[in-house]
Amino acid sequence: MNIGNYNIIPTQTGLFRLDGGAMFGVVPKVLWNRTNPSDDLNRIQMCNRVLLLDNGKRKILIDTGVGKKLSKKLNEIYAVDYSSNSLESSLKNINISPSEITDVILTHLHFDHCGGCTYYDDDFQLKITFPNAVHYVQKKQYEWAMNPTVRDEASYFPEDFNILAENKLLNTIDGNYKFDDFICLNIVNGHTPNMQIVKISDDINTIIYTADLIPMATHISVPYIMGYDLLPLITLHEKIAYLRQASEKNHLIFLEHDPFIECVKVNLKNDNYFLSEKINL
Repeated sequence: MNIGNYNIIPTQTGLFRLDGGAMFGVVPKVLWNRTNPSDDLNRIQMCNRVLLLDNGKRKILIDTGVGKKLSKKLNEIYAVDYSSNSLESSLKNINISPSEITDVILTHLHFDHCGGCTYYDDDFQLKITFPNAVHYVQKKQYEWAMNPTVRDEASYFPEDFNILAENKLLNTIDGNYKFDDFICLNIVNGHTPNMQIVKISDDINTIIYTADLIPMATHISVPYIMGYDLLPLITLHEKIAYLRQASEKNHLIFLEHDPFIECVKVNLKNDNYFLSEKINL
C-alpha cells in the first residue's frame, strides 16, 4: 500500500505472550477467551508487528518490538518466539540493512515497543541497532520512563533507550507534531503518559497506528481496556474518539499486537463499534 510518497510495509518482529486478564482488564475471561484463548499459564498469543515507511530517501520504522536483550527468565515468562520472524530477519527479507533506517518513531518506551532499538554484541557490549537513525519520542514519556511508578516500572528497561540519548540520537518532542506532509504524531495519555498515535495520510487513504490504545482486534470493543493502562477512563474516551474518526472517515486501524490481523476498518451500530473488514496491506 502507498500513502503519499511512502510505501507502507508491515514488518513482523516476533511473537510473545502476556497474561490475558491483564490484556483485557475487567472483561471476564469467559468472554475474552473465546477470541483470544489462553495457555495453561493464562497467557494469550500476541505479536509485535511494526510499520516500515519507505519513500526512497527516508526509511522510517514505527516501533521496534521486544528485541533480543531479555534474560532467559524473561524470555520464558513472555514466551518470546523468533522462530518465524524477527526484526532483523524481516528487514533482511526485503533487502534493508539496519544502517539504512533513517528514522525510528517510538510510540512509547515500554520494552515491547522499543527493545529492538539496541542489542548486545558478542562481547556483551550494548550497541545501537539503527546507528544512523534519529529516534523520536515524546519528551514527557521519556521523563516518565526515567522515573516510572512502582506500578509500571517493570515495563521500562533503560538499556533500550538511554544509549540513544547519550549518543544524541533521541529527539524528544513536546506535544502533537507534524513529522512531514504525510505523518502526524498525536498524544494520548490513558495507557501511559504521552504515548504517540501515528497518523499516516494523504487525500485518499489514512492509517492510524494506535499502538496500545487498540492493540488487538478484540480491543475494538470499547469496554475491552487493558489492565496495564494507568488511566483506563482516559483510555475509554480516547478509544471512542479514534474509533469514531475511523468509522466516519473510513480510516484503517493498524494493529501492532494482533498475531493474525494487520489492519481493520470499523463501523458503528447500536452505539457499539465493531470490526467491519480485515485488511492486509
